[in-house]
Amino acid sequence: MSDDFELDTDDLKRRMDGAMGNLRTEFASLRTGRASASMLEPIMVDAYGSMTPINQVGTVNVPEPRMVTVNVWDKGLVGKVEKAIRESGLGINPQLNGTIIMLPIPELNEERRRELGKVAGQYAEHARVSIRNVRRDGMDQIKKAKADGMSEDDQKFWESEVQDLTDQMIKNVDAALETKQAEIMQV
Repeated sequence: MSDDFELDTDDLKRRMDGAMGNLRTEFASLRTGRASASMLEPIMVDAYGSMTPINQVGTVNVPEPRMVTVNVWDKGLVGKVEKAIRESGLGINPQLNGTIIMLPIPELNEERRRELGKVAGQYAEHARVSIRNVRRDGMDQIKKAKADGMSEDDQKFWESEVQDLTDQMIKNVDAALETKQAEIMQV
């Protein structure tokens, strides 16, 4: 009976990769003093009676390194898009030019850079916790199989597989955090 046990490491890896993907998305929304279309992704606009992502009411472009533009398709939504950007907490002051909203990206000061570095650290810690939760699920499956008659050698093998996968993913999170913090602190 115990010889049939096969831990779905692909599922565990997929779930851990999901945590990494989420971390990359959160990192992309952090402003580093450089313009990026992804920094507007979390912004929702009250359009046509529902909250709509900003990229579904206009085209987001990055024409130059310190400028993001939003070309709003519906002239009636320009004010709502501008309001959503102002209230987003990005610290950017939109400038109107017809249906185009220009967002000049100001230089970050040292204090703001440190704050963003701490936020990046929090995002990384959330990713680590998610990865550890997936690890715990895998270990629970192994313990259940052990109770069902799995040999101790098989148990140790599977536990080391799950731990190796976890260690690799935590290294990836740490590397991504280091890269992001260096990007944030770069003047």
